[in-house]
Amino acid sequence: MNLTALIVFALANCFPVATLRLNGMTIEATLPDALILTWEQGHEVVAMMTGLFGFALPLAQLLFLLWALVELCLRRVPGDFGLGMRVLAAVPVWSMIPVLMLGILVAIVKLSGLATLVVGPGLWGFAGLTVLMTTLTRTGARHLWREAEDAGLVEASGAALVAGLPVAACESCGCVQNLEPGRAEGKCRRCGAALHLRKPIMASRAWACVAGAAILYIPANLLPVMLLRTPAGTSAHTILGGVIELWQLGSWDLAIVVFVASIVVPMTKLFALAYLLLHQRWQGVEAQRQRTRLYEFVEFIGQWSMLDVFVVILLSAMADFPGFTQVTAGPGAASFGLVVVLTMFAAMSYDPRSGWDARKAAQDTAMPAIEEHHRRATRETA
Repeated sequence: MNLTALIVFALANCFPVATLRLNGMTIEATLPDALILTWEQGHEVVAMMTGLFGFALPLAQLLFLLWALVELCLRRVPGDFGLGMRVLAAVPVWSMIPVLMLGILVAIVKLSGLATLVVGPGLWGFAGLTVLMTTLTRTGARHLWREAEDAGLVEASGAALVAGLPVAACESCGCVQNLEPGRAEGKCRRCGAALHLRKPIMASRAWACVAGAAILYIPANLLPVMLLRTPAGTSAHTILGGVIELWQLGSWDLAIVVFVASIVVPMTKLFALAYLLLHQRWQGVEAQRQRTRLYEFVEFIGQWSMLDVFVVILLSAMADFPGFTQVTAGPGAASFGLVVVLTMFAAMSYDPRSGWDARKAAQDTAMPAIEEHHRRATRETA
């Protein structure tokens, strides 16, 4: 399946996603062409974000996964296996092929009335790649570490625990191990990743990312994310304007999807993260379970806000008809992409275990009061 995904990845990026014809001109749009064109238009930040999330990191995920599978099939663990697996553990969250696929569909719908459009083989390539990469996410870094454990190639998680010493789990490989006495951090003995009892300076890092995203969210919605140049003049399109345009074209289903992904999801992430950071007081097991589920939901929806950035990039390549119509990224596109990145970093910085730690703090605070109440009741009974 991994080899198939690599072949499909090459086909999806080499063949055009769509072919458009207008007044004798023909455009065959591919993702690499869209990235190069956006860079040449002076929107380097947007081109770099799209190139990373839609091309470089998905390719890196497939290559590192193939390398790890080959090593395990050969029943060997090279010296750089831990480093490679740390990369494989970090990459999938930034690999956004499903979001890119949805962006391709939105771009095709928007241009369907502008020119004669023929769907290219690249579209089917990205559709197949979406299915393959979604399936391959079940074979993540931790799953491969367990395979290596079962084969006896690496140390088993929890095999060398010593009673009485602090215990921590590596966030990269999942290995449960001891920390040195009196220390809350160290280095994973299996993969070499940084090991912490809890994420360091969690609140400060998360609040900084949330505040930065909230500030950038204002220009991301007020400034145009796309500029459309025609012989009649230049028109600017904001995120909400794009939703209204899709609705007017009759694609109410895609309009709802774009509205949810580009407006509802970023606001939900910002409010949810702020809520989790503000409500750390212990209010019972069920309340903390709901907070943990809320955090998992924020992590799940994190990447889907990148939809509008992908749509702008693709439209710039599909509608590049000089003298008739041209689409370029607007100043709001970079701001919106940075909002998505910062909210994802905020979710990564937050430690959901901190809410459960509040239970022990609440119990330690309440214990003296309970003991005093018990002594007073004993004296009154006597």
